[in-house]
Amino acid sequence: MLLTIADVEHVALLSRLELTPEEKEMYRRQLAKILDYAAKLQELDTENIPPTAHVVPLQNVFREDEVGEHLPPEKVLANAPDREDNFFKVPRIL
Repeated sequence: MLLTIADVEHVALLSRLELTPEEKEMYRRQLAKILDYAAKLQELDTENIPPTAHVVPLQNVFREDEVGEHLPPEKVLANAPDREDNFFKVPRIL
């Protein structure tokens, strides 16, 4: 696809980028290659391929929530840097 420097300047403006003339030329070539590749993908026959949102099926890999035994407060607070009764004590932030 043929891109002009004006096309690159427009994309740079939308992206809020300031580009040097050398960068504009470099990005013009790179964007043209990307668009040429995308055009090749348009040539593929996808007639018998159903539209999909994901290429692999989604499944929940988390375990079910189950009520279990609670840890004793002494064990939970054993490595706490500071505590007050059976609670973690943290610095006041307000």
